[in-house]
Amino acid sequence: MAELAFCLPDLPDVRDFAAAHALRGGMREENLPDFLVAVNEVATNAVTHGHTTAKAVLRMWTTGRALVVEIHDEGRWFPTEPPGQTPPGPHATSGMGLWVARMVSLDMKFSTGMAGTFITMTFPI
Repeated sequence: MAELAFCLPDLPDVRDFAAAHALRGGMREENLPDFLVAVNEVATNAVTHGHTTAKAVLRMWTTGRALVVEIHDEGRWFPTEPPGQTPPGPHATSGMGLWVARMVSLDMKFSTGMAGTFITMTFPI
């Protein structure tokens, strides 16, 4: 398992870290752009909406033929439906990140509670 703690100014490092570990884990280079968009969107949400400390943790591991990415922040959020299920409206200027991440990943799970919020995405390798 690879792990990186980060805050908002560290987002370029998050993308570099994720790309290196994805390629090392077997992701094809042509799949990297969509993967990095998803990681960046969820990581950005974690440090801008997650909690007043604005810190988050990225964890990555492989299982079978999949790469799993978990992003955890200390915030708690209780949406009425799982995030990213509904596409943004035709004139939306925000609120697209989790929807895009869900579209480019094989699976996206969301959990929140006293330990904070966890978004776990799975990608093919």
